[in-house]
Amino acid sequence: MDTKFNNNYPLLSQIGSPDDLKQIDVHKLPEVCAELRRFLINNLSMHPGHFASSMGAIELTVALHYVFDTPYDRIVWDVGHQAYAHKLLTGRIDSFHTIRTLNGLSGFPNPEESEYDSFIAGHASNSISAALGMAAAAKMKNENRHVLAVIGDASISGGLAFEGLNNAAASKSNILIVLNDNDMSIDRNVGSLNKYLVNITTSKSYNTFRYKTYKAMKRLHLIDEKHRGIILRFNNSVKSLISKQQNIFEGLNIRYFGPYDGHDIERIVRVFRDIKDMEGPKILHLRTTKGKGYEPAEEDPCTWHAPGKFNPETGEIIKSDSSGIMKYQDVFGKTLVELAEKNKKIVGITAAMPTGCSMTYMQKAFSKRTFDVGISEEHAVTFSGGLAKDGMMPFCCIYSSFLQRGYDEIIHDVAIQDLPVTFCIDRAGIVGEDGVTHHGAFDLSYLRSIPNMIVSSPMNEHYLRNLMYTAQQRCKHPFAIRYPRGNGVLIDWHNDFEPLEIGRGRKLSSGTDIAILSIGPIGNTVSKAIDKAAEQGISVAHYDMIFLKPIDENLLEEVCQHHSQIITVEDGTIVGGLGSAVVEWINDHGYSTRVKRLGIPDKFISQGTVKQLHSICGIGYDEILQSILDLSNAKQ
Repeated sequence: MDTKFNNNYPLLSQIGSPDDLKQIDVHKLPEVCAELRRFLINNLSMHPGHFASSMGAIELTVALHYVFDTPYDRIVWDVGHQAYAHKLLTGRIDSFHTIRTLNGLSGFPNPEESEYDSFIAGHASNSISAALGMAAAAKMKNENRHVLAVIGDASISGGLAFEGLNNAAASKSNILIVLNDNDMSIDRNVGSLNKYLVNITTSKSYNTFRYKTYKAMKRLHLIDEKHRGIILRFNNSVKSLISKQQNIFEGLNIRYFGPYDGHDIERIVRVFRDIKDMEGPKILHLRTTKGKGYEPAEEDPCTWHAPGKFNPETGEIIKSDSSGIMKYQDVFGKTLVELAEKNKKIVGITAAMPTGCSMTYMQKAFSKRTFDVGISEEHAVTFSGGLAKDGMMPFCCIYSSFLQRGYDEIIHDVAIQDLPVTFCIDRAGIVGEDGVTHHGAFDLSYLRSIPNMIVSSPMNEHYLRNLMYTAQQRCKHPFAIRYPRGNGVLIDWHNDFEPLEIGRGRKLSSGTDIAILSIGPIGNTVSKAIDKAAEQGISVAHYDMIFLKPIDENLLEEVCQHHSQIITVEDGTIVGGLGSAVVEWINDHGYSTRVKRLGIPDKFISQGTVKQLHSICGIGYDEILQSILDLSNAKQ
């Protein structure tokens, strides 16, 4: 650490590990928290990442590492974007400026990065199940370790979290669930559980009284851990009788403590010390403020979830894009409203991401026809199926990597009944800095295998609009439309709607040497590479497939009759996608055409810019051009 850093962060500069943190007097921990906040503000203003969630979780993070013996004791983070302070306290402060960059720190906990990251955490609601498994393993191996699940940003409302709670209640594992309750996911929380967590604060005086009584009785040896179940059930009965309200966690026979102020660091430390050795499953409810310590983020935590670069002094967010080209998600959102104005059967569904996927346009225009179901992708799919079964036209918009959670429901609750649900799949393909847990690599492959499913991807905004129009006008089957994160390619994105023939691609250019088949916006990169190849005398035909399923067999027939060499290009896994479909068709129809497949390789891709990762995957401009040159030279 340099002198300037030591002067700016006198306590933080002394902390290279949780063991160093433990040497600091407990009364100085508020200063440690203040330095952590100041460090995050200064660094994330220049090196963008998830901001508001980690700002709100600082005190509970410091308390966890102060009280527990990490990494021997396991901390399992849920929605790991709340864990930046955890990274800083566990030896990664010097490399924190590399967060979310190629070969740098991941934006989420990752066991390959640090022994303190006990489990990968990119999607929500998995922490309780994973922690319970670790606790069970510790018990079987006679290891006296504590296991904690830190669940926040509304992840407690996810179905997997409920399954974990149910199993935890029936187990005898000493798991501690820390509920970081900030009334937010990315957008405002929805659903009855959120209302319940708000109302539960009214029982704070009772919970405090019960906790103090328990401590006093244990200190006087009037109760012991062997009889804790009897005492707990007695407390539950008294509580229910007095308040006429059952605590949902106590009803599951999970010891409940709280709610406490999640920013009162010294009190949190005391509570952790008091309850950490209690036997059986426990839940500690902490009320926190998302964006805590930075006024702009506290006032608008949705915008400040991941704001990009900003001025730390003024709070002004620095806009990096001046192209004037609209994001694909906004084209989707505006187009959905346009369609809904003319078709009263259209409804919009999202799973806790109205801002992220631009369903907010539909919410504002048609609030009664828009449904945010919370962090519940499986429910979103089946709910959409129910709407379609009774005559509505649901547009269910979910990020590609999140839709994986609803795969079983797509098959059983939509496709088997051949229901006309339109899946608008945002963040398809490589997404960039969010990395391995968020890349939409698999949707082409996992949807292509499902009967009745139509799978498509537009090359530009006009075709996105036309596909959406076609889905609601002509289609009576499940219809998937995938599009990437970020900006489109057209300044004039608003075209007159044109119905498309389902299963029909289009020929973009003629050529005699090689044919390239692409699907989706990656076709724009292909076109540029083809233009460059033409300057070197290589003639390349280009076909935009538009539909992966049903695939355009007439187009494939034409290509195979006129070309002996084909390149397929897709921003998706090379296993089971466009390239696989083309090879299968060629084999089934007796052609000997050579096919070179370009796509995301059969491995997990880490974080970096989209351009960097496309290059690594072999689907960047230079790599596509090189493939054209290589195939042309081989032909000669």
